[in-house]
Amino acid sequence: MSIENRIRQQFEDSVKVKQVALSAMAQPIARAIDVMTGCLKAGGKIMACGNGGSAGDSQHFAAELVNRFERERAPLAGLALSTDTSTLTSIANDYRYEEVFSKQVRALGRKGDVLLAISTSGNSPNVIEAIKTAHEIGIAIIALTGKAGGKMAGFLHEGDVHLCVPADRTARIQEVHLLAIHCLCDGIDHLLLGEPT
Repeated sequence: MSIENRIRQQFEDSVKVKQVALSAMAQPIARAIDVMTGCLKAGGKIMACGNGGSAGDSQHFAAELVNRFERERAPLAGLALSTDTSTLTSIANDYRYEEVFSKQVRALGRKGDVLLAISTSGNSPNVIEAIKTAHEIGIAIIALTGKAGGKMAGFLHEGDVHLCVPADRTARIQEVHLLAIHCLCDGIDHLLLGEPT
């Protein structure tokens, strides 16, 4: 297969997965937008965590809240738990890597906040630990996964929202994750600001 045909196949595969994901994820994404907007209106914050590409997604999401998405507005309280290298490495060194997010959730999270927990496989031990800690505090979870949700699916409670991409290939899951994050940002702005003038 030529390089151009491989590129064409990547695009076509991405489009197909997104079409299937639309049917499966539109309603849960709408629920997640309601949960997040309610948190922000009540003066809470949204924390986000993940590893690797999912760490990048958590930072992207927090940046869209704190700065802006596509519309001018006041800054919103968003925090990526994957950005403070001194905190991450000290926890990993002194305790264990599985606690790098959960200790931050315990330190920074308050009842009524929201945790956006991102894992392509749904099996990231440190993200699962963050979910457990969040539940102890009274923090709602928006789980962004793929591959049927992995182990994370079993740790979600009633009131949490599971945004599970119906795909197994990591690249396709990550592409839908970014689209879902943009939908969340757009939806939050819409509920807070109304229709653009």
